[in-house]
Amino acid sequence: MGLRMKVACLVLLSGCGTPGGVIPSPSTQPARKLEGPRVSVPAGSFKATFYYGPWQCNKRWWTYCEQQCATEGRKLKGCMWLADLKLDWEGMLYVKSGGRYAIAHCCCSYPILTPEANEAQRKRWEKIRNAFREDWSKKFGSWPTERGRAWPGHHVHDLKHGGDPVNPNNILPYPPELHEILNDEYPACYDGRAPWDRIGPDLPYTD
Repeated sequence: MGLRMKVACLVLLSGCGTPGGVIPSPSTQPARKLEGPRVSVPAGSFKATFYYGPWQCNKRWWTYCEQQCATEGRKLKGCMWLADLKLDWEGMLYVKSGGRYAIAHCCCSYPILTPEANEAQRKRWEKIRNAFREDWSKKFGSWPTERGRAWPGHHVHDLKHGGDPVNPNNILPYPPELHEILNDEYPACYDGRAPWDRIGPDLPYTD
């Protein structure tokens, strides 16, 4: 369930969530969101809600990305906060809890794949795409669609810079119009251009 590839927070395993009580910054706008159904699991149930950016990374995620790039001997060029996942949990004894978990991408100074290598990676993704959507639907509800077309699956660590095309922890359904923005802004992030080269507000959106 977590999105591991250069993600600021490993969902459900790290316990790293948006701090409680954080107030959205002035002039922030409601985020595009995707609400899943309540899903039964052992000892209770949960409901997942995705909030979509992209936003500038706050100081917490920026620092995380600096450390992650450094461990690979690379330099952080920029940081993109792609989405938040909110989990609302209800236990068997009416215990309720939850939290928000950031999904961010660290634009480290990765080399670019050749066009041939990039195309080969894309074909690997296309080969398992339908199976991935079916598996995702079992965990979060039906794969989202818009005007009869499935949302694209966004690779958090992009294929062009060496992201794994088939790792389920590197793929996130993303609204089509916002996915187009990502396609435009990823190069800016890797080039170290604004606004991805600087730290943003602690909480850049409202519900």
